[in-house]
Amino acid sequence: MEKVLQNLREVVTEKPMDVIIRQIKELLSTGQLQPGDKLPPERKLSEKFGVGRTHVRDAIRKLEFYGIVKTKPQSGTFVASIGITALESLISDVLQIDVYSFLSLVETREVLELQSVALACDRHTPADIIKLENSLTNYLSKVEHGVKAVEEDFMFHLTIAELSKNKVLKSLLLIIIPDILSNYSIFKVCDIATDKAIGEHKLLFQYIKERNCEAATGVMKTHLKGVMDFAKSLSQ
Repeated sequence: MEKVLQNLREVVTEKPMDVIIRQIKELLSTGQLQPGDKLPPERKLSEKFGVGRTHVRDAIRKLEFYGIVKTKPQSGTFVASIGITALESLISDVLQIDVYSFLSLVETREVLELQSVALACDRHTPADIIKLENSLTNYLSKVEHGVKAVEEDFMFHLTIAELSKNKVLKSLLLIIIPDILSNYSIFKVCDIATDKAIGEHKLLFQYIKERNCEAATGVMKTHLKGVMDFAKSLSQ
């Protein structure tokens, strides 16, 4: 009985985004899709796959980030003009990227967030501060009434990434956020915000507005410490 249990593997359900990417790989492998070909519009892909357009958009964004497809304004999305073998290899790598531990995701988030907040302090405009304040207000309107606000929390952090004026930083956060949200749900992380977390969000806004980079990055480091410690405890 023990031997049988040892040979059993965990059942893993693929995310819609990965199913879409895998099907695109199959189209390339069978020659139905060639380098340089134009992909159907988002709406038609959504109907064909039977999923929401958000899943299609996430898949295309991920493929675009890794150079597998390229979106041209007013023209559409095209498969990169590189060899089939290289494309298949790239997609295989992309499909493996999601197999990260929770700790790896949190470590990556910390690196990106610390750099984002530092750049945001230096590069923000008055209009940016209004956008960040609106994002903070959306978050506070829920958490101060004891309501879960995981998405509003991440939107606040994504807005900081926007203020950094570094599109790559924001793209990287957009790639890992679905996995982070999934893991947060599994491990019941940040179900209800604490007074400490609420205060840290307010301080982040204030220090970014004042362009106090040292204080802002310090608060961000402290803000992420609880999740980092929890992630490390899971890997022990």
